[in-house]
Amino acid sequence: MTAGILLSSQTRGDWVELSAAGSWTAEYASAIEPQVDAATRGVTARSIAINIARIDYLDTYGAWLIERTLRNWINQGREARLVGLREDYRGLFDKVHVGTQTLSAPPPKANSIVATLESVGRTMATVGTDLMLLAQMLGSLMVAFKRVALRPTTFRFTSMVHQLERVGWRAVPIILLITVLIGAILAQQGIFHFRKFGADIYVIDMVGVLVLREIGVLIVCIMVAGRSGSSYTAELGAMRMREEIDALRTMGFDPIEVLVLPRILALIIAVPILTFLGSMAALYGGGLVSWLYGGIQPEVFLARLREAVTSTTFEVGMIKAPFMALVIGVVACVEGLQVQGSAESLGEKTTNSVVKSIFLVIVLDGVFAMFFASIGM
Repeated sequence: MTAGILLSSQTRGDWVELSAAGSWTAEYASAIEPQVDAATRGVTARSIAINIARIDYLDTYGAWLIERTLRNWINQGREARLVGLREDYRGLFDKVHVGTQTLSAPPPKANSIVATLESVGRTMATVGTDLMLLAQMLGSLMVAFKRVALRPTTFRFTSMVHQLERVGWRAVPIILLITVLIGAILAQQGIFHFRKFGADIYVIDMVGVLVLREIGVLIVCIMVAGRSGSSYTAELGAMRMREEIDALRTMGFDPIEVLVLPRILALIIAVPILTFLGSMAALYGGGLVSWLYGGIQPEVFLARLREAVTSTTFEVGMIKAPFMALVIGVVACVEGLQVQGSAESLGEKTTNSVVKSIFLVIVLDGVFAMFFASIGM
């Protein structure tokens, strides 16, 4: 097969038709391209039509050459069209046409102040959406709890016990380890600095009040958010990816009642217990360090601790625990139900769950601090 020839075959008024034939492949590039340039150089017509019906073989090079000829003609303000395109070559021409499009100009650089305000606005809109989802989840939980209270036999007690074992019993070792270390560190740092003023004994006051009132419940809730909250999000997200939640709705079950309510009730029960155990472990760690590092005898530590703390100090920490557990559970379940059908979405929502839970726990702790201060506790 010889190289194709592109010739002016017919002129009618202000348009001309060029006919291509033969093999338009890269093998014959040196013969085809000069003929194309020669055939189009002297054409003055306003319109051109390239007929490729008689082309026997065509590759990417030939399609690109024809596309380039048409584009040059169009760029001169004239009309150009392709005639006789076979179906088996249409996909090739579509790819070449898309690949040779002129890149659009980059968007103008936005003003930094406007961009910052836009970013703040979008962030606030996202915060508003999150708050709405949290409120919606709380409302759904109240409805589900009311329904279960009216029909106790429908409550999945076995599921709640299973979740309580997972988020409560299995979390005890790591909670005890972390809180013992926190109490020990508080006592060591307190003794190190108070010793300069000869006030070693007041370390007991500091450790007792901080652990029972603030640090104990805060550390436990942060640990629960990272351990159990992320687990809730991952589980519900995986169920949503596998369309199990949609299947529950199809069968007439409420996913909030079946999946969310047992998990949140388990958290509300488990977190106060973990807070109590963690606070006791932190006091033990503080007492151990006070004895070994500060020379404060255990009986002195216990006697001073009874003077420094009251039942109110203990109650403040324990009152916070169920509310923080509710926040962790609601955020974790909301994020899990927002997972889309990809692993990337699951990872993103799991991360968001932990970050938002810890943030809201700290905010709630601040709110409680102001509330208890206002009522004298």
